[in-house]
Amino acid sequence: MPAWVIDETGFSMNTQILVLALVGLEIVALWFAWRAVSSARTSQGAVGWVVFLITAPYLGVPMYLFLGHHKFKHYLIARRDSEEIIEGVKSFKEANAPENATVIPVQAFEKISELPTARGNNMALLIDGQATFDAIFDAIDAAESYVLVQFYILRDDGLGRRLQDRLIAAAKRGVTVRLIFDAVGSAKLPNSYQDRLRTAGVQVVDPKSVRGPKNRFQINLRNHRKTVVVDGKVGFTGGFNVGDEYLGLDPKFGAWRDTHARLEGPVVSQLQLIFAEDWHWATSEVLIDDLNWEAPHAPEDMTALIVPTGPGDEMETGALFFFSAISAATRRVWIASPYFVPDTDVLTALKHAALRGVEVRILVPEVIDHKIPWLAAFAYFDEIRAAGVQVWRYKPGFMHQKVVLVDDDFAAVGTTNLDNRSFRLNFEAMAAFFDPRPAAATAKMLEQDFERAWLLDKLLAEQPLRIRVGAPIARLFAPVL
Repeated sequence: MPAWVIDETGFSMNTQILVLALVGLEIVALWFAWRAVSSARTSQGAVGWVVFLITAPYLGVPMYLFLGHHKFKHYLIARRDSEEIIEGVKSFKEANAPENATVIPVQAFEKISELPTARGNNMALLIDGQATFDAIFDAIDAAESYVLVQFYILRDDGLGRRLQDRLIAAAKRGVTVRLIFDAVGSAKLPNSYQDRLRTAGVQVVDPKSVRGPKNRFQINLRNHRKTVVVDGKVGFTGGFNVGDEYLGLDPKFGAWRDTHARLEGPVVSQLQLIFAEDWHWATSEVLIDDLNWEAPHAPEDMTALIVPTGPGDEMETGALFFFSAISAATRRVWIASPYFVPDTDVLTALKHAALRGVEVRILVPEVIDHKIPWLAAFAYFDEIRAAGVQVWRYKPGFMHQKVVLVDDDFAAVGTTNLDNRSFRLNFEAMAAFFDPRPAAATAKMLEQDFERAWLLDKLLAEQPLRIRVGAPIARLFAPVL
């Protein structure tokens, strides 16, 4: 007799266990559905999770363990519960307020970042890996007091060991060295790599001890920032992680195209403040008194600020950064991003800008690193191209830079991708400059990239079958891409 048939003694033991397991799974699914409703950043995301969890709990519950949890409210408390940090921000505002108004309105960016624009800065673009790591290593080698380092991905390979050697050398000559890396991004980093650093005196945050979701399966709410600060005087941020592929040494990706920025001036103090907040979150240690907050003013005297965003913020800061930049454009908006999975608001802003005559260009890679977001992008291209947005596909190798150019007066380089993951699920940072000089340098760089790209001229219906079928399916996962 099959186990599911009721006999004179009732359900068999196996059937009872199965029924209880299914009931328990449905209860967990309902609880997760409620958490999705109460915490999801968008109604689309909430509806998607609710339907998935209730209709297919055997799939939805495991997926929610990996991809659920959309807010990080306790991070907001932790990064601002220090009086020293609060007072440091106030003092910074008073000392570095720009005297002259900029062409691009700054108010929205200041409110998004909760930091002020500051004068006295300089930015040098670092194009591709050799230039970037040469500059970073030179700065570390010249450090006299301290080095702050944070990367999403850190590998124990050739480049990773070169960084390791320089951090150890700095520590041995009496420089204080602090290192943060992300637990998921650097999941393959062996303990031996960390142990060698700690033995030499480098302060390395153990990602397993960091506050936040303790669920070992949780892969959302990642710290995607890439920061190096030396002596509070020079800083670096941009798209590069630490691994040989970022030097173009992986044949799968080819010549890796990326951009970092070398920063000078008070904007370095802002980048340092974001690192101090992340360190405080990870360790409960307040670094304010240990760091130099008197970054010398650069003679170029550019106006700039760091725009940190993440799931700990009360507003949708990641999406608002792009929305503010696109809305301010009167002539052109050029955005380079390895992924294009925008939310509804940013999608509308891009289309509206094109419809009002702004030249809108989106530069994305032709080479694939993550197939689902690569496919999902095709589900948006017809819609934006119909409004006049140009989609350019970079050909020579994988393009990973995160760059925004608006008109002739605004340029931003950092870690934020043009996708929902960067908008809502990752901690990110962009260095934004309100000045024609970095804008001109950025325009020149992007013009060279466009020369190595081709303009998309086919509809989704004209693409190969794998793209025609895969794109709309991949777009279903847009809230977590």
